[in-house]
Amino acid sequence: MKISKERVVAVIPARLESSRLPNKPIADICGIPMIVHVLKRCHLSKTLDDVIVATDSKEIFNMVTSHHGKAIMTSSSHKTGTDRVAEAAKSIDADIIVNVQGDEALVNPESIDKVVSELIENPDINVGILINPFSKRNSPSDIKAVFDKNMDILYFSRGDIPSNARSENPIMYKAYHIVPFRTEFLLQYSEMEQTTLEKAEFNEYLRILENGYKIRAVEVDSDAVSVDTSEDLEFVRRKMLSDKYFPIYAH
Repeated sequence: MKISKERVVAVIPARLESSRLPNKPIADICGIPMIVHVLKRCHLSKTLDDVIVATDSKEIFNMVTSHHGKAIMTSSSHKTGTDRVAEAAKSIDADIIVNVQGDEALVNPESIDKVVSELIENPDINVGILINPFSKRNSPSDIKAVFDKNMDILYFSRGDIPSNARSENPIMYKAYHIVPFRTEFLLQYSEMEQTTLEKAEFNEYLRILENGYKIRAVEVDSDAVSVDTSEDLEFVRRKMLSDKYFPIYAH
C-alpha cells in the first residue's frame, strides 16, 4: 500500500557498454536478465508509484517491455547514469525520482522505502543515498562514503576512507546506489558542469557536494553488491539462490 501523497517514481538507467563487464544489464542471473531483476524488485517497494528503465539500447528496451516493464529511450551521449535519469525525468510526472542503478540486482525493496521516506519526512532534503557498513579494503570498484554527525555526506571515494594509516581498521561505509532526488533539484543538477573531483573519482554525486549542496546518508545493513566485475556477477548468482524476494517474482 502506498504510504505517501507525493508521487515517487524509480528510474533505472541502463546501457550495454561497460568497460569491465560488457552487456551486463542483460547478463543472466538464475534465468532472468539482471535489469529485469532490478525492475521486479523495485515493484515490490511500498513507496514507489511507478518504475521505468531509461536506456539508449533498443535491446534493453525490448527486453524490459517483453517482461511487462516500462522503458524510455534516451540519448547515448550522457556521461553518467544520473544525467540519463534526469533526461527521463523531464517526461515523468513525479515529485521524487529515485535513481536505482541497473546493476543493483539484489536491491532490497525495504531499503528503497527507507531512503525515500527520509525525503518524504524531511522536505528540506533534496537528495539521499543509502550506505552500509563495509570492511573490504583496496577495492576501487566500491565507492566508500564518510558523513558528518547529521548524516550528511562529506565525501565519496574509490580509495579507503577513513584511512587506516594511523588507526587500526576504522569502520568504513560503502555507497549503496539507491538515490532519491526531488525532481526539481535533479533537473537543476543535470544543468551543472561535471566537476574536478567527480571526474577524478568517477562518481557523479561528488558534483552535488562540489557545488555546495548536501546529500543525506541513510544507513542500512546490506550485503547487496553493484555488479561491476565477473566476480561480482558470480557472487550475485550465488546469493540469488537464497534471496527471500527472488521467489516472489521468479515465476
